[in-house]
Amino acid sequence: MTTKSDPHDRNLSRIERARMPLAKEVLESVALQFGVCVRPMAMRRIDTTTGTSEVIPVPCGARLASKCEPCAKRAKALRLAQCREGWHLNEEPPLESDDPTELQQQLATARADAQSHRDELAGQLGDDHPEVAELDVQLAEVDEQLREAGVRGTLTDKPARRSRSTKRRQDAAELPRLPVDKRTVGKTYTAPDGTVWRPSMFITLTCDSYGRVGPDGAPVDPSSYDYRRAARDAIHFPKLVDRFWQNLRRAVGWDVQYFASLEPQRRLAPHLHAAIRGTIPRTAIKQVAAATYHQVWWPACDEPVYLPGNLPVWDDQLAAYVDPDNGDQLTTWDQALDDIGEDDEPAHVVRFGAQVDAKGVEAGTERANLLIGYLGKYLTKQLDECHEATTDRQKAHLDRYADALRFEPCSPTCANWLMYGVQPKNSRPGLTPGHCKGRAHKRATLGFGGRRVLLSRKWSGKTLTDTRNDRRRWVLGMIQKLQQHNGDQAAVEVSAIDSSDRYAWERLSTSDTDAIGRRQLLMHAIADRQRWRRELDQAQALAAGQLSADGEVAA
Repeated sequence: MTTKSDPHDRNLSRIERARMPLAKEVLESVALQFGVCVRPMAMRRIDTTTGTSEVIPVPCGARLASKCEPCAKRAKALRLAQCREGWHLNEEPPLESDDPTELQQQLATARADAQSHRDELAGQLGDDHPEVAELDVQLAEVDEQLREAGVRGTLTDKPARRSRSTKRRQDAAELPRLPVDKRTVGKTYTAPDGTVWRPSMFITLTCDSYGRVGPDGAPVDPSSYDYRRAARDAIHFPKLVDRFWQNLRRAVGWDVQYFASLEPQRRLAPHLHAAIRGTIPRTAIKQVAAATYHQVWWPACDEPVYLPGNLPVWDDQLAAYVDPDNGDQLTTWDQALDDIGEDDEPAHVVRFGAQVDAKGVEAGTERANLLIGYLGKYLTKQLDECHEATTDRQKAHLDRYADALRFEPCSPTCANWLMYGVQPKNSRPGLTPGHCKGRAHKRATLGFGGRRVLLSRKWSGKTLTDTRNDRRRWVLGMIQKLQQHNGDQAAVEVSAIDSSDRYAWERLSTSDTDAIGRRQLLMHAIADRQRWRRELDQAQALAAGQLSADGEVAA
């Protein structure tokens, strides 16, 4: 007998059946409710100790809510935990390097002997000789042994970089300089009543103005809005931010540590929020921001030499791009840089805007928690999704900005250099101006090709993986205590569960005999999450003394 809600009821109209949710949608809504990845991957986990294997639903690890909301929220929570751990440290993070071991020294000695023999042989026979190539392979093997022995970095020198004069621009504000101390923790302050506290700071940096904009972020006069400068500032904004932290450390005299996130303003310009450990006078921060700039020493790219329809073509014999009319080879990237004279102006100069906000924050306060949440406000969204374009003015502004980014060179290897008569670095056939695959040209990034979260090396003494493993160990430790309390003989030591050497992982394909369908895999993940959540609630209740003898959590 059918009911009114039965989709197989012939008395139901097509519209009534269409309004009923699909089984897949119901399953995904349950997954969202329990925080389970909606796109789990089927992985075979092999226990190298017992030889048994099982299929495990592994989260996809997406960082954008548009791809997987539960995974994006989990990644955001992990970042905010990382921010919280390092913001108000009272002691220096443990980052001192260990002394080299005897094995590391022996490998370095062998590497030095092999390098000396290789260079001597290359001087006699040339770098392309087979014997020299064989020695290069041996050197690579020694380098791999050094990495396995726990040595960071490499023993080979980096290629020499082009350098320009470090003399400051005449139109730049003065920048104070002090010897940088190794201290990363802020100063303490003592109140008259003897209370001691160590506050920190939260600062906001913006780009310069490109023209008047309205409350919706769209230009008041689009014809006078400088879209070219806005696009170039966005592309080179990461370099400007790096220079700011360098200048700030030199100006205040200690190793300032930061946790920063980038988001766009309504006018689509980059906007940086940063948590700083310790306090710095607001006047000093504003002075450093005003004195910070980044010069882009690239070939001139204001007026295009070639337009679409008459672009340079690839010559197979020359292995280079040539003029489409006379066949002359285009200037190479290195030649174009050599042509920049000492008295020439840079192709672009990036600066911060006049608006700089800095405020003090105390540890453990509601304001600190609010600002930490503000740092991760848009981490689960693409930059172009942070402010939705709803009006025609906003949509037209976004379109004009995207057009400016499309033909602006984003890097030395960008295909857009062909429009300006310069061969991109490491040229290859198939490059087309306006179709560069660099992240800066994508509409979703709004010209910003760098990382969304910027973190100093000594922020907390932990990597993001370390923070993730700490949270995992805490959960496993709580569940292990619950298992021991219940007399579970199969309780596994946390160290054994957390061992990366015990398990081997394989990605399953649809052709595997034990492959599981996506929906069935999702149901397994939901069941696992409910069981883990129940066990964790019981473990927390046990720690708080609220777990009854029958395993129920007291209300």
